[in-house]
Amino acid sequence: MHATNIRLRDFIVTDNDWIFAAAGYDHTGGVQAVLRYIPDQNGDREMGGVRYRKLDFDESGEFLEKNRASWKFRLPEDAISKVLRSNERITALAKEDPRVAVIIDVLKSAGIPVDKMGITGSMLPGLQIEGSDIDFVVYGRYWFLARDAILREISRNRGRDGDQGIDRDRDSDKLEITEISEDMWHQIYAKRVPEISFEEFLTHELRKGNRGMVGGTYFDLLFVRDWDQLPVTQERGTDLRRCSLTARVLSADLAFDSPAVYEIDHPVVSKILCYTHTYAGQALAGEVVEARGMMEDVRGQKRLVVGTSREPVGEWMRSLDLLGRVPQSDE
Repeated sequence: MHATNIRLRDFIVTDNDWIFAAAGYDHTGGVQAVLRYIPDQNGDREMGGVRYRKLDFDESGEFLEKNRASWKFRLPEDAISKVLRSNERITALAKEDPRVAVIIDVLKSAGIPVDKMGITGSMLPGLQIEGSDIDFVVYGRYWFLARDAILREISRNRGRDGDQGIDRDRDSDKLEITEISEDMWHQIYAKRVPEISFEEFLTHELRKGNRGMVGGTYFDLLFVRDWDQLPVTQERGTDLRRCSLTARVLSADLAFDSPAVYEIDHPVVSKILCYTHTYAGQALAGEVVEARGMMEDVRGQKRLVVGTSREPVGEWMRSLDLLGRVPQSDE
């Protein structure tokens, strides 16, 4: 099994039926992956006659520390039994799930090839349950076309019934992509626990256009690099100090990747890397941002890392342009 063929958001099944999610692109010395599902006879999910339990981030780390500590940060290639690639599940799911089919149809109408789409999360291994979100993947530069198509569709359907019940509409041809309700935004905010106010969070999120509802189900539009944007080396830097900075964004082409990457105009720091999904797509090229995180050094180059832990305390990023707070000297 060649780890170089594994991309972010693909799933990996080990010989003992543990299921990991690829957490990066650089698999030197083992696959960057997070354990998501383990066999458990009391689990609430089933695949191939085996019951599974989903692990959250902290549970995953604790389970590996206790049962296979050497797999906690890098999964060895010889442990891999099967790779579930996000783009290989999409055609079957289009036939199985009308909600997925609706998203595919909207993106196809925008000129996006089906082979540039994928599914991740619980739907990729077939472990979804009632209430599971749809984690929809689009590869490379097609992601931005997809985002614009979703925004147009939400705008077109605004004001219609956004609470389409799955039981009522799932087998009909009337499923639509609609905007997220304020109640759902509050749920997302509570789950993310960001270091910015709800009002700031919502202002940024509404512009991103990468979330919506379909048939009463929440979905995310997730970015993964295409093959022509690989390989990439994700080298760990040396922590220097926690700090804040204000800078103008020069490039946000990889702002929706994981980590999100922002090239900035700053006398010391060249990039901001955001490892928490909350700050993906947080700013556009040309905007002034304010951010706080850990400054690190990588071969003499400084970068600011936002998201040094799963729910980082005291780390954040905001677009001052979007919020109308650009300092006079930057206007």
